Amino acid sequence: MKQISLETELKNNTYPGRGIVIGRSEDGTKAVTAYFIMGRSSNSRNRVFVTEGEGIRTEAFDPAKLEDPSLIIYAPVRVLGNKTIVTNGDQTDTVYEGLDEELTFEQSLRKREFEPDGPNYTPRISGVMHVANGQYTYSMSILKSNQGDADSCNRYTFSYENPKAGQGRFIHTYARNEEPLPSFEGEPKWVDIKGDIDSFTDMIWNSLNEENKVSLFVRFIDICSGEYETRIINKNQ
Repeated sequence: MKQISLETELKNNTYPGRGIVIGRSEDGTKAVTAYFIMGRSSNSRNRVFVTEGEGIRTEAFDPAKLEDPSLIIYAPVRVLGNKTIVTNGDQTDTVYEGLDEELTFEQSLRKREFEPDGPNYTPRISGVMHVANGQYTYSMSILKSNQGDADSCNRYTFSYENPKAGQGRFIHTYARNEEPLPSFEGEPKWVDIKGDIDSFTDMIWNSLNEENKVSLFVRFIDICSGEYETRIINKNQ
């Protein structure tokens, strides 16, 4: 696999859907994650990220226009000790509870499958970062239908130990903007991680399709101290 430009990858896809980036900062000192959401319907676009504890949750920007909250209102980011969980749905809670019960990341997700939103059957994408005592590892997962077959769930988990500075992995829900929306294919893309938290945040936000982007969360975690910085951008202000 060849390392690619995250900026170029985002600019060349008008609708990757929801996306997770996890990696290591260019200077090697920070564990990095980003999560973005996009939307084509008015219900999907009617959202913002808000802080909740050490994580975030989605909420309706205009509660009066909220139609179906079942797949759009959830906590994308939660923190359990030295583990940061990032997902595109309420499986964040499933992973949190599983890890708290000493299950593995993969075992926790055995309880879940892709979203019941046929014909797209949106994949559930998830990540967990483990930062402790100057060590950093992370894992990513995708649960998706078998080529649109709702009776079959394909489960993939990818784990990365001692990630290198300036490198990350990018996974998103949809391969491209078609009807029905095709699921992400292959292993998470090998992408570059450049700059500090502000320049990295600006690059992602400015690279997402203007019409479809909704919200962005970025966190840099100091690998030695565990202290973190967070940035949140919402299109709806």
